Amino acid sequence: MIYPHMTDIATRVYNHTFKLDPIVRSILDTDIYKLLMLQTIWKEFRDVPVTFSLINRTNSVRLADEVDRDELVAQLDHARTVTLTNKEYIWLAGNTFYGKKRLFTEEFLHWLRDYSLPEYELKVVDGQYQIDFSGSWAEVTLWEIPVLSIVSELRSRAALASVGRFELDVLYARAKAKLWEKVVRLKALPDLRIADFGTRRRHSFLWQRWCIAAMQEGLGNSFTGTSNVLMAMELDLDAIGTNGHELPMVQATLAGSDSELLRSPYAMLESWQRTYDGNLLIVLPDTFGTTHFLRNAPDWVSDWSGCRIDSKDPITGGEELIAWWRERGEDPKKKLLIFSDGLDVDSIERTYHHFHGKVRLAFGWGTHLTNDFRDCAPNMNEQLQAISLVCKVTRANGRPTVKLSDNLSKASGPQEEVARYKQLFGLENISREAITI
Repeated sequence: MIYPHMTDIATRVYNHTFKLDPIVRSILDTDIYKLLMLQTIWKEFRDVPVTFSLINRTNSVRLADEVDRDELVAQLDHARTVTLTNKEYIWLAGNTFYGKKRLFTEEFLHWLRDYSLPEYELKVVDGQYQIDFSGSWAEVTLWEIPVLSIVSELRSRAALASVGRFELDVLYARAKAKLWEKVVRLKALPDLRIADFGTRRRHSFLWQRWCIAAMQEGLGNSFTGTSNVLMAMELDLDAIGTNGHELPMVQATLAGSDSELLRSPYAMLESWQRTYDGNLLIVLPDTFGTTHFLRNAPDWVSDWSGCRIDSKDPITGGEELIAWWRERGEDPKKKLLIFSDGLDVDSIERTYHHFHGKVRLAFGWGTHLTNDFRDCAPNMNEQLQAISLVCKVTRANGRPTVKLSDNLSKASGPQEEVARYKQLFGLENISREAITI
């Protein structure tokens, strides 16, 4: 099979120029769940004031020492010039997503056609880039994925800037062989369903595209698509994704009382199902703790198509969901469990073998797919090691946002607000574990 989109990555990296390879090439170089959430936000919450902030949870890595400020500003500024093209508009309007035509309304796409990323604020604090994006929720939310992919790729480019042409060849050959070994292992799992979720912390745009092509060829129908909207369009793949933590985090700031705060995760689900149905009715239950969420969920939540396990051990989290469905009179075999947090081949295999036949299984494979260069260049292991970089909503409606998570190492928000949420939602089955990416 010939892939006209394939690139000699080592040659391209060696000859990088801004004009040849800007990091953000399209407003669709983002995850589909951002567009899905944006449509709900645009319909019901568009004017809520928010701030998103870049956060480096691997604070041992001083990003401002590794990534040149001028290059960072140039890439961020370039991203602000990118708008929806006619081709992209027509594709979004006419493509089938999750079995549905016209998933995005004409009114929303008309607004998106004139959209561009808003301004940002950047400064350096103790060796870290502090980048904040403030404005209305509908205007700001799409910054999340571009800023993460820009910083991640600039860090990769900096690590490889002084590497010679032949060493680059060897580096990428090793990385390709390493990925292919993973693909071979995954191919041995019957009925596997796995998608690329690796945009936000990818090594580079070109490398993500190569990884997707390898998955396409190596896994065939077991490879279900990619979260990256641009690559789904260019490679004729399904765009895969649902919703994220920002929805309940912002909804919580709109609560006027403790009782409204406790109900806020379900209020946001009500908003979601006013826009979507079917396989897009996927619950992400861990924002303020999965166990509390499930115990207090209205009965209609158990009718949804499935759940995504994010911050809890996959086996523990999956079994908790299966028990909950059974208690609610639902058949787990008809429900979809999506696993996407810090997956490597070992954890995919372990989770697959535990749940295969018990539920409908799906995996979203992120950083260990698109940014695993460990031991490919032993003298650069540290520089090429992926880091836990996130861009989270930090303020909304004039209030700080909070995320508890099932893993307190991922908790975010001011200490006093986190303490208030802990008191209100409780800490049952919430632990503190090392963050995996």
